[in-house]
Amino acid sequence: MRLCTYINNTSTQAGIIANNQLLPLPENDVKQVIEKYTLTRLMKFVKEFSGDYIDLHRVEVTSPYLNPPKIWGIGLNYSDHAEDLAVESPRDEPASFMKPATTITPPGGPIILPLQSNKVTGEGELGIIIGKRCKNVSVADASKVVFGYTTIIDVTAEDILKRNPRYLTMSKSFDTFFCFGPDIVTSNVINDLDSIVVRTVLNDSVIVENLVENMTFRPMELVSFHSKIMTLEPGDIISTGTPGALRISSGDVIKCQVDNIGSVSSNVIDCR
Repeated sequence: MRLCTYINNTSTQAGIIANNQLLPLPENDVKQVIEKYTLTRLMKFVKEFSGDYIDLHRVEVTSPYLNPPKIWGIGLNYSDHAEDLAVESPRDEPASFMKPATTITPPGGPIILPLQSNKVTGEGELGIIIGKRCKNVSVADASKVVFGYTTIIDVTAEDILKRNPRYLTMSKSFDTFFCFGPDIVTSNVINDLDSIVVRTVLNDSVIVENLVENMTFRPMELVSFHSKIMTLEPGDIISTGTPGALRISSGDVIKCQVDNIGSVSSNVIDCR
């Protein structure tokens, strides 16, 4: 099942996508759907729906939601990306960090290059969407708390980070430095997560790609690990790390593509 949030007059509304049609849900965004519905209940809603579908091409799709309780990012989760930066990939524990919700820019929206940085990179990543409040989840049980998956563009002011690793939060937290969606695909649709390819695309050229199975810490390991640090809540996002970061400049279009899940793109503009 594929869900999104679209603009409906002056507000937003959640919907289920099927065959280029939208089945409208009463909730205002996908986070409300995650909080209120089990997958079984969603499937029942679709089966019993007797209203009018909406042509997907006639609506503007936006961010699935703007208020994730937490956004976790994972640094250097592919050894190839660590080698690009001439650093060692963490082996004992994930190199995780958090981003504020104010970094969110909508799918197709702008990434604004900040005045404080002269080198900004964009990174295509697989995103995990948490579906249940949970704590101390085992790797074996982690899939039970996952609602679904999405595509993500994470953005970094790399020159700020290289000045001092303690500046990681600042380098990741400028407005418009996080784009996710437009779709969230429910976990039951993805049968073989490890075989999925994550790609970062710049101006229609695939620059870097890698398999999920080549992550140092696989998605369910990341869910388990972070649930042992703090309680995970419905709508939490874990961005699982990039196979490679690309320097972006004003006028570029950067895109994340993930097999079986979709793609998301952003236009890069300079605020100078």
